[in-house]
Amino acid sequence: MSSDPVRVAVTQAEPAWLDLAAGVTKTCELIAEAAQNKAKLIAFPECWIPGYPCWIWSRLLDVEMNVAYIKNSLRLNSPEIMKIQACAKSHAIAVSLGFSENDNNSIYIAQVCIGPDGEIKSHRRKMKPTHMERTIFGDASGECFSSVAELPFGRVGHLSCWEHIQPLLKYFTFSQKEDIHVAAWPSLTPHSGKSDLWSMSAEGCQSLSQTYAVESQAFVLHCTALITEKGVEKMGTGGGALMSSPGGGSSAVFGPDGRRLTEPVDSTQETIIYADLDMDQIIATKMFADATGHYSRPDLMTLSVVRKVKKMVQADGEASLVATAEEV
Repeated sequence: MSSDPVRVAVTQAEPAWLDLAAGVTKTCELIAEAAQNKAKLIAFPECWIPGYPCWIWSRLLDVEMNVAYIKNSLRLNSPEIMKIQACAKSHAIAVSLGFSENDNNSIYIAQVCIGPDGEIKSHRRKMKPTHMERTIFGDASGECFSSVAELPFGRVGHLSCWEHIQPLLKYFTFSQKEDIHVAAWPSLTPHSGKSDLWSMSAEGCQSLSQTYAVESQAFVLHCTALITEKGVEKMGTGGGALMSSPGGGSSAVFGPDGRRLTEPVDSTQETIIYADLDMDQIIATKMFADATGHYSRPDLMTLSVVRKVKKMVQADGEASLVATAEEV
């Protein structure tokens, strides 16, 4: 972990909806801007490329939209992701990127951590898509646990959206000794004060990121997208329950004791939020409580994790796909 302050950049921007090439271009532009402002890490929201599929909360089926979404989702080892890697390397900045991953036209909510050398340090998929997300996205296997990477300035991890209510997944992520955590979210709708769930609102989701900071004693980069009137029209969400009007941005940075380190920004404003992290704050906070260290009770409670990536087809001679449990 660095003894010097670490400058981080948290995006609050609108995706290039359903346009892979434009999404890559905008990603690289934001990476360059953050690097010019001396950031060592930039965070992007959930499904930044090609944008979160907002329409799934408004209508049950849209074949044309689904096909376009799959075709514009990002593949690993593709020219598009290699362009982002090259951009990170040329600007010597680390990147936490949320995207829809196309794997032979099955799609998954995914994240990669790209180091300042341009190499992919970790690749993960969301363990369980949330509610309507399951109409288009698949579940992860053991890939969901590859969430923390060692970078020159500290250990950086990330989870997507409502993975931040999964206690066991969070505990396993804590155990990987994060210093900085990226909480990636889509555009978040403010609570109406009516029957809609507060826990799904902009306010509720931000509280989950803040709670993660308290529980993990890590800095948390709460990273959200926003949607404009153009995006609402493109996604066809006008009049829907979520992401149906301009706004949705609520990006912020929280310290390891849960305090907010950045000023609120208008929910409709595209911007990059910067913070200089005093890494010694982690030590000061862990001194009081460390849920996977001196404040744990492994003699009473342990967590078993199956990290094996299981496949549907096993060729002759390959090792058994029955994984043993790893105790953490």
